[in-house]
Amino acid sequence: MTDAKFKVLLYSDGSHQAFSAAVYTAKMLQNMPNMYLTVLHVHDRVAVPVTKECSWIHTWPVSPTSEWVKHVLNDSNVETHKEYKAILSKTNDIFCNKVYSVNHQELFTNTRLSEISDTVDLILDYATQNSFDLIIIGTRGHSNLQGLIFGSLAHTVLNRSTIPVMLIKKLPQEFIDRYLSRPNPTFLRRVK
Repeated sequence: MTDAKFKVLLYSDGSHQAFSAAVYTAKMLQNMPNMYLTVLHVHDRVAVPVTKECSWIHTWPVSPTSEWVKHVLNDSNVETHKEYKAILSKTNDIFCNKVYSVNHQELFTNTRLSEISDTVDLILDYATQNSFDLIIIGTRGHSNLQGLIFGSLAHTVLNRSTIPVMLIKKLPQEFIDRYLSRPNPTFLRRVK
């Protein structure tokens, strides 16, 4: 019997919602030994190759600057920043652990990222062409009516995808506390 890989695509745009999705996905990765994760970023850039592979560590800061933290958290509370750095450090440890199958992919578009439909097309085309089993994306959690009126990348992906989509809202504090208190099981196995 072979262990089939469960291919998961995590879309990340550097937002607080994407951070929550990354933390949730890291937790899933620890609990699913057959999960193969690709973290996807979409950038607008003129006259560059359509795709480029790079390392997760280069785009997700190991030691985030205070400006980056403020951007993501939109909060100047020192305790919140300390907790955020601990969460980020643990997430990086998981995503960079060689035991797990984590790939990083960047896609480039010649259109502006404000064009939601172009970004959605890139995400869905990439997911379909690479036979992903699940797409994970962060969301602000607008109601269906708000999403319909204002539109959102996450809800557009959800509505147009033929692949199952998991939307992740901001994580509750209890989830974060459990996430930070639980040791990495692969680390413990290596120590013994």
